[in-house]
Amino acid sequence: MWPVKAAILFLSLCLPAWADLAAGQLALKNGDYATALTEFLPLANQGNASAQTGLAFLYAEGKGVAQNYTEAAKWYLLAAVQGNVVAQYNLGLMYNNGRGVPQDYKEAVRWYRLAAEQGDAQSQLQLGINYQRGYGIPQDYKEAVRWYRLAAERRNVTAMFFVANAYYIGEGVLQDYKEAMRWFQLAADRGMAAAQGSLGGMYAQGLGVPQDYKEAVRWYRLSADQGDAQAQDNLGLMYNNGRGVPQDHKEAAKWYRLAADQGSGDAQVQLGILYINGQGVLKDPKEAAKWYRLAADQGFAVAQYFLGYMYDYGEGVPQDYVQAHMWYNLGGASGNADAVKGRDLVALKMTPQQIAEAQRLAREWKPKTSR
Repeated sequence: MWPVKAAILFLSLCLPAWADLAAGQLALKNGDYATALTEFLPLANQGNASAQTGLAFLYAEGKGVAQNYTEAAKWYLLAAVQGNVVAQYNLGLMYNNGRGVPQDYKEAVRWYRLAAEQGDAQSQLQLGINYQRGYGIPQDYKEAVRWYRLAAERRNVTAMFFVANAYYIGEGVLQDYKEAMRWFQLAADRGMAAAQGSLGGMYAQGLGVPQDYKEAVRWYRLSADQGDAQAQDNLGLMYNNGRGVPQDHKEAAKWYRLAADQGSGDAQVQLGILYINGQGVLKDPKEAAKWYRLAADQGFAVAQYFLGYMYDYGEGVPQDYVQAHMWYNLGGASGNADAVKGRDLVALKMTPQQIAEAQRLAREWKPKTSR
């Protein structure tokens, strides 16, 4: 009878703790962080891994307490060594990003692996990312795909997308567009914008499926409506060229602008072209030059050529041979043959001093990040 009595005593001692933990978790869920802190703290000090994990979250996010990554890492570690999967994953993340602890990819991998081996999909995904990038572990594309697939099989949508990309480019697996299509479809059906856009691209190019512009437009639109800049750019292209939809430059300009406002260099170039030609928008060389410059500043060779041309002939900007030479030179250095020709022609109109100045400006130029 003693074992039964012992079990009853154990339960009588544990039930209050479980009740306090449940109260803390409910308060956390409801956004009552002060109550969550009150419930978690004594349990965490008693060694309860779930409470330690909850307390670490409060410190990491600055909820109910001042944000303190070092304190968060301390509590995550206490829970992680007890095998708490959530704590192991978050501790790995803190080592990966150098928050609360010195950045240490090897240590991040160690904690990701412990959680991943317990079946945690997010940890499996992160372990795959570290294998793919060679962070804290020798780069191994096959091993990356293996972990991505394990996470994908647990319905992690990002992992599905990464498996699809692996098949698309043939990284860690043999290139297989049909298999890429299958995984893109799985992620797209779950609402992932990047996967929807990629699926649109597969239909547009006829990779893994028969080419179908209407279906491409359908998937581009689903992605674009979620704000994906690449899909917005591609949808603009479809309207611009009348593929899968009636040609409509005004609609093209709308989608190009949405992508361009997010910093898409290609969309900025395309929008500039519409303004130069007055297609779907009022003809406006100044506006065209503005969009060309944004793309040129990012290093887009064709935009650098167009901007050089505008300075060469004073379209939308004051005529300036030095600026023209500089932009032509930059575009040519990036492989644009028309820019090379433009540079050589404009040089015939310049003094040696002007050419030297343009060359200096080109040498000192640095690309700007997209806005």
